[in-house]
Amino acid sequence: MARVQISVDPEIVQGLFQRDDGLAKLVESVLNQMLGAQVAEQLGAQRYQRTDERQGYRNGVRERTMKTRVGALCLEVPQVREGVFSTELFGRYQRSEQALVLALMEMVVNGVSTRKVKRITEELCGTSFARSTVSDLCRGLDQTVGAWNSRDLGGQATPFVIVDALVLRIREDGQVRPASAFVAVGVTADGHRQVLGLMLGDSESEDSWSTFFAWLTGRGLKEVDLVVSDDHAGLVAAVRKHFQGVVWQRCQTHLSRNVLDACPKALHAELRSRLRGIFEAPDAQVARVLLEETLSQYGARAPRAMERLEAGFDDVVAVLALPQPYRRLLRTTNGLERLNEEIRRRERVIRIFPNQAAALRLLGALLMEQDDIWTTERKYLDMTSYWEWRAATNTTQPAQRGNAA
Repeated sequence: MARVQISVDPEIVQGLFQRDDGLAKLVESVLNQMLGAQVAEQLGAQRYQRTDERQGYRNGVRERTMKTRVGALCLEVPQVREGVFSTELFGRYQRSEQALVLALMEMVVNGVSTRKVKRITEELCGTSFARSTVSDLCRGLDQTVGAWNSRDLGGQATPFVIVDALVLRIREDGQVRPASAFVAVGVTADGHRQVLGLMLGDSESEDSWSTFFAWLTGRGLKEVDLVVSDDHAGLVAAVRKHFQGVVWQRCQTHLSRNVLDACPKALHAELRSRLRGIFEAPDAQVARVLLEETLSQYGARAPRAMERLEAGFDDVVAVLALPQPYRRLLRTTNGLERLNEEIRRRERVIRIFPNQAAALRLLGALLMEQDDIWTTERKYLDMTSYWEWRAATNTTQPAQRGNAA
């Protein structure tokens, strides 16, 4: 698209600081100008411009509401005579909304809806809709999400990978069954985050995780140095199988919860402080000294908690082998869990997915949107120091730099 000259009404700028919807009005104004510029580019002429290159004529506008994070926007979508004005402006922000509505619609046509669900879909989609309409809409969105989820990952190295799973309820053959949704997020060689992929499995078994990891590596995932995850037996076994020699970092947040769950509540505050000291130690040697002090002081008062801490110590401080700037964001799965919470917020509306395709569609659309955002925003990590550190180690074997999987 050609460069667009954006102008902002002074009243809108003033309202930015005086009105609750000031930011929404600003975004609305900018997007409407972009739509006007896009239709001019598509028609080959500005409004009222006489030119031999003109490809058609305007035919007014159609108002359309788009819900965004800054509020509801009233957009003026241009209409053209003897043709259709096409824009990708809505696609990025509306895929997840489409997936959510389609899941609700599928619940209705499959006869598993409640009155509340039927009322919601009628308000969103009209008074009625046919099964064929739902199928057509699903097919288009499935192709978009499917193409993204199976894209080639071989463009560059992905040194850091964070994985997690969440349990969904899906209706199959008339019965509601649990299913695990496996999600992987990576930090690429240039420091951007990206969603690597989504897959459904029967459970968090080693076989299911192995299938997921094999699928990722088959799509080109390469040069992984660190995998961050919770301490699930099947997951860890699959990491060791498919990422041999790669450092495995156990999520510090999950270990902290496991340790605190096994000690008296009266000790929680002081033991939490002790754990923070261990996790934030300058290196593994200092962390080991702090561990021994903690074991000595709390061994008699919280023996089960100390057993868990000692057993998980080596894996939970593996990240200390990395340069200091990279430890805070790679020592837990918190970033991925925040993404999972956004999924849960939508999933709670559905409660029970009508089929696996609906689950993949909704989760995939949400992850696709997040991937778009991460790709276009500032880098998650500045990788300059990391690659300098890698070069200084004079080795390509991650196992020599920390606790290898």
